Amino acid sequence: MTLHSILIQKLLCTNAHVGRRVATHHFKLYTYGFRNRMAIIDSDKTLICMRHALNFIGSLVRLKGRFMFVNTNWLFDEIIEEMTKKIGCYRPSDNALWKMSGILTNSGSPKKFRSRRKKLFFGPTQPPDCLVVIDTERKSSVILEADRLQIPIVGLVNSSMPLEIYKKIAYPIPANDSVQFIYLFCNLITKTFLYEQKRLSSAKAVAVEEELPKAQPREEQMKIDDVSKKEVLLVPYESLAPLPDDIADTKNLLDKLVVLKFNGALGTTMGFNGSKSALKVCGDSTPLDLFVEQIELLNAKYGCKVPLFLLNSVETHDETLKAVEQYKKSRIDVHSLIQEQKLQQDLSQKPQEHDDLYTSDHGPLLLSLLTGGTLDVLLSKGKEFALIVGSDNVAAVIDPQILNYLIQNKTEICMEVTPTVALESSSLSNSTPERCQLADIALDSSQQMDKYKFSDTRNLWLNLTAVKRLVDTNTLKIGNSFSEVGSSDQMLRQNTAVRSMIKLFDRAVGVNVPHSRSLQLSSTSDLLLLQSDLYSFNKGLVVRNAARASPVNPSIDLGPEFEKIYDFQSRFKSIPSIVELDSLTVRGDVWFGSGVTLKGKVSVVAKPGVKLEIPDGVVIENQEINDPADIKQ
Repeated sequence: MTLHSILIQKLLCTNAHVGRRVATHHFKLYTYGFRNRMAIIDSDKTLICMRHALNFIGSLVRLKGRFMFVNTNWLFDEIIEEMTKKIGCYRPSDNALWKMSGILTNSGSPKKFRSRRKKLFFGPTQPPDCLVVIDTERKSSVILEADRLQIPIVGLVNSSMPLEIYKKIAYPIPANDSVQFIYLFCNLITKTFLYEQKRLSSAKAVAVEEELPKAQPREEQMKIDDVSKKEVLLVPYESLAPLPDDIADTKNLLDKLVVLKFNGALGTTMGFNGSKSALKVCGDSTPLDLFVEQIELLNAKYGCKVPLFLLNSVETHDETLKAVEQYKKSRIDVHSLIQEQKLQQDLSQKPQEHDDLYTSDHGPLLLSLLTGGTLDVLLSKGKEFALIVGSDNVAAVIDPQILNYLIQNKTEICMEVTPTVALESSSLSNSTPERCQLADIALDSSQQMDKYKFSDTRNLWLNLTAVKRLVDTNTLKIGNSFSEVGSSDQMLRQNTAVRSMIKLFDRAVGVNVPHSRSLQLSSTSDLLLLQSDLYSFNKGLVVRNAARASPVNPSIDLGPEFEKIYDFQSRFKSIPSIVELDSLTVRGDVWFGSGVTLKGKVSVVAKPGVKLEIPDGVVIENQEINDPADIKQ
């Protein structure tokens, strides 16, 4: 199911498609047909018209335009009042003006008006820049006045509206004016206002930063430092309670879960023209195949229905749609959504050949998804938690034990972390829960891990009810602030995205999971690790070789000669055995034979102009090889 289908379903739930018994000739453009003598409004046309109207409203908000909302139906009073309060257009002294005629043509001079409620009000001194009419049929006099003053009108239209009123509305929205649809429409107007107002405030902040180049960075750094001091409780995975014995209880747990996986990372830096999820890591299986297989087996085992939402980029969407076709007969609902191209460009200013153009960060990209219609649909279907999986993590596990812990402890946000090498080599014990500052968690694999105790796996659990609460109160600040900072500050902002989110939620925890659950596919060095004998794949899960003594993965650094997939595959006859490997560094024109075993610390650096071939079946242990003579047969 696509995002378009979800929005259409949302419209159908509000009965927006139910028209009147009479359909005027000019309205037939929006009708789908008739049923039981009732006109059926085409929901696709409603969605298109509503999108055009909201774009117009957003453009006026950016220009700081004045709005007037007209309503005479008492059923909608509370909805309109709540909307105007949230967007900052509510004035108690003016609310009765919605129910009076003559307010537009008489707005040139302030005059007193008396409403039917016998209250005295003063009329506005300036006409609005846009008139939003909720119940168009009842308030035709206001439409005539607005037309005389050439004020653009956004209004709901139905199948029985006369032509002389219809043609005066600049942005008609064909829909049934049910309470449910009015609530949906006002909710969309509210989010449009808040989004554009956030963009304006962000632009002002950038202007102030340019005027005060010395003071602003210091304040920004203080905010980041304040976020970094936020503490979370880290719970060892081994201490989690086991699942209930009754399978039905586990099924009820999993029925509350939805999985969102970012699928926008490209493999261009590895010479692969496509999504990283389409790379073959295990035979003919791709990371997406393995992840779908994992969910499918989970649904089959417990009889649950855990859906998968793939958040694609423009570049990966078409390819993913073709890949999803093969999952139609599986026991899993796969929904392929597409990110808006503008949002992607806002999140990064780098050229398109870089993989991190479509970042898998959990910041504004995630919030843009959850604050649309998708969040309401998920909550209506009984979904309480979302597992957010980064696009690079091949070894992510959908673990019911973690979900069980979160529900029992009423946790709102949870991040999965793994201990770094520095912590593993220390005498610290990870068998009991401990408090940890966010500054001690590395959010990017490119950071120096010796400065951190833990590393983020890019797996994030979110309580959807908590997200809904923060969205409704506008606590989650959604905007393009990431795109409005300089390139030097951009990485710093992105690395604090998860930390900033955690600060907004109550009951934030982290789960210390094994290293085998964090295998990032960002280079051919990572691909070597995945395709080696250190890991195998079983039922969609990545299984670590039990013969490996160290809990930490070996450090692998392949030179630029191995950077592209084609070169990587041609320079290895077969992937070496690395179960006992600590570190591997390869530079120069190096070619590996089949059946090679690497142990300890190995460095293979070919001299310039020399082709260095590693023979078949050789064992290299704690050696530095620069010449064929250095190889011990």
